[in-house]
Amino acid sequence: MKHILGIGNALVDMITSIPGDDVLHHLSLPKGSMTLVDAALAQNITKTTSKFSPKLTSGGSAANTIFGLAHLGLQVGYLGKTGKDELGEIYENDLKACGITTHISKSTTPTGRAVALISPDSERTFAVYLGAALELSPYDIMESILAQYAHVHIEGYQVQNHEVLLKILERAQACGCSISLDLASYNVVEENREFLQYILNNYVNIVFANEEEARALTGEEPIGALDKLSQICPMAIVKIGKNGSMIKTNEKVWKIDAIEANAIDSTGAGDMYASGFLYGLVHHYDIGTSGKIASLVAGKVTEIEGARLPGLVWDEIRQQIQWFIKNSVR
Repeated sequence: MKHILGIGNALVDMITSIPGDDVLHHLSLPKGSMTLVDAALAQNITKTTSKFSPKLTSGGSAANTIFGLAHLGLQVGYLGKTGKDELGEIYENDLKACGITTHISKSTTPTGRAVALISPDSERTFAVYLGAALELSPYDIMESILAQYAHVHIEGYQVQNHEVLLKILERAQACGCSISLDLASYNVVEENREFLQYILNNYVNIVFANEEEARALTGEEPIGALDKLSQICPMAIVKIGKNGSMIKTNEKVWKIDAIEANAIDSTGAGDMYASGFLYGLVHHYDIGTSGKIASLVAGKVTEIEGARLPGLVWDEIRQQIQWFIKNSVR
């Protein structure tokens, strides 16, 4: 049995550093948000930002987490939907090149893309055209696939299609999989608050949230939000940027420090945090050690543009993990 299956929106990332937030105002994009756009607006955004030399990579929140887990040595897979186009082929081949098992269904609709606009203060704003990713259906979520994995990790953007997400959760639970959910973006949380509370209470074993997402769901600041989340989900994790993160399960709280990092881009930091934490849990490391690994991987990815760490950095991360393990209790 493989370790972890990621399920999410299969999107090609267009990572763009912008000179100032006036670009966001011009495009009517709230800073720090994830805004869904149609094909016409996506084309306008692409045209407006093309002069800033965007970098193209395969992405999507769950895919980023799975890429991280693959680099850490786990047996992982990814389920999503792309178009029958060049970007779709590039996307799937990129996954396979990292040793990720692919469960990609195809559509005549173009492959989705996510424009990540990076402000000078490293904050990222996403404009997302879902394209083919939006067409992921219950027919694509086969129990024969889910049964190959011990754990299913789902990105919060899937919450916008309640029917599909419920099928994923029901079938994963029926197959005996444990389930984690990353809450994605605060505006998505605000629009789906009651539904999120329902699925956290009934299906999800681990919930990841940053402080904005946690506030949007609970109405509380980090400590209070952690308490409320832990009341409806067995393990709750609230990430608070430079102040680290907090983890609560079985009425016990762990405070995890952030690592010192020369942050230039926060894109993918939350996704990589999930990679590190899930890696620790798969290996049955204690919560504190798993949190340290999560903080390490998340911090390292903020030092580069985008969510793809180079090989030498992964070598450094693996060495640091071995040090954590030697100084922890299994």
